[in-house]
Amino acid sequence: MLLVTSRQTMRWIIPKGNVDFHMSPHQAAAREALEEAGVVGEIGRKPIGVFRYVKLIAQGATVKAKVIVFPLAVSRELDDWPEMGQRERRWFSQLEAAEAVQETDLSDLIRSFKSKG
Repeated sequence: MLLVTSRQTMRWIIPKGNVDFHMSPHQAAAREALEEAGVVGEIGRKPIGVFRYVKLIAQGATVKAKVIVFPLAVSRELDDWPEMGQRERRWFSQLEAAEAVQETDLSDLIRSFKSKG
């Protein structure tokens, strides 16, 4: 499983972002994977799950965020991508990824994921 670091806290996360009203949620997820992790591939149209976390915003304020997670079968890793200087990306085993993330709900989701490949 591929994880990236967050820009502010440098903790391990999955690529995620806001849905653009011009895109479906799964298309937005594929765009975020490209921008944040520099990967492209076949995105699943059906979510594999949802997790919630507390997001840090301006001046230390926080908001509760809900993330709908879509699977991406990575076919290519780019050498250059929009946020490469702001994040680290790394491949983990499923168990290592579940242990690397701080959000309990995300860890549980990663542990429960079953690949179709």
